[in-house]
Amino acid sequence: MQRYNYVRGKRKEERGKFKILFFMSDLEVIRCLTISYLSSDNLKKKSKKMKWHTELSIVPISNSISYRHQIMAIGSCFTENMGQKLRNLKYRIDINPFGVQYNPASVAQGLDRLLSGKAFDESELFFHQGLWQSFAHHGSFSNIDKECCLLQINSQLETSHHCLFETDFLLLTLGTAWVYALPDNNMVVNNCHKMPASHFKRFRMSVEEVVAVLEKPLKQLLERKPNLNILLTVSPIRHLKDGFHENQLSKATLLLAIEILSERFTNCLYFPAYELLIDDLRDYRFYTSDLLHPNDSAIDYIWEKFEESCLNSSENTLRQEVKKIIQSANHRLLNPDSEESKLFLAAQLKKIAELEAKWPELKF
Repeated sequence: MQRYNYVRGKRKEERGKFKILFFMSDLEVIRCLTISYLSSDNLKKKSKKMKWHTELSIVPISNSISYRHQIMAIGSCFTENMGQKLRNLKYRIDINPFGVQYNPASVAQGLDRLLSGKAFDESELFFHQGLWQSFAHHGSFSNIDKECCLLQINSQLETSHHCLFETDFLLLTLGTAWVYALPDNNMVVNNCHKMPASHFKRFRMSVEEVVAVLEKPLKQLLERKPNLNILLTVSPIRHLKDGFHENQLSKATLLLAIEILSERFTNCLYFPAYELLIDDLRDYRFYTSDLLHPNDSAIDYIWEKFEESCLNSSENTLRQEVKKIIQSANHRLLNPDSEESKLFLAAQLKKIAELEAKWPELKF
């Protein structure tokens, strides 16, 4: 049987290929060409890992959030998700002093009240379903006792009023442009408190109305705190009670308004929480059973993006140390009175003391 020889190319551009030295039969030529193709860059290009979603890249903000900063977070329940993660990592943060707020008008009213510090009085409460309630507050402030309700509202207001003027980062999350207003005075309510829809008039705010209502308190705030950083976001939670199409119009209104505010105020930046869930993850497996709210996996994914782009990268090691301490604190000791448990607790307390000495802002 006749044999034919071939050798591998030595030059850089010939590596992985074969040079034919002698005349070959058609079968041998096919075999050699196949070997050459399999070892070429063509196959490497075809074997690249497949992408299953369009990942959103976020440019890190220049003045990122540090443990030295005071933070205030106001807005929808998505604010609670992100705010709680910051609080768990021992950042100094005040979360929703009026409870969850969904629409821009309520957020603006809350900022106005925090700026003035004016206490609420009994005339601003109403009695419904056995509870004293406030249209400016979430149901978590409601109480069977009028004085207790008012005390809780004003105690939080006083604390947050002082906190606002120490705040370095203000996080505002808008949920919907649809609002409910009292027909007698056109006051937009923060929460309907399960009162009949007939008690309110419902309408969708325009882009211009959203901009106007938020611009006023933001301008006042920046006049008093010129170095304040404002991070705006649109909640990815879908408000389908408003309707599918209506929800899309609402989110588009908020996005356009935020774009205008970001152009008018250099201190205002946008974090794309909405796009991360709707366009990046883009799958029902990232929602809870109600198919409206992001599940833990989605929240963790958005948090990772937030951490990468908005938190100070020089404090990554510190955050990891804080996480380890928190994880250890959540660990249930089987034998708390044992010597090993006592040594473990002593070691954790020592780590906490060392971190607090180095970072006075940390409070475990």
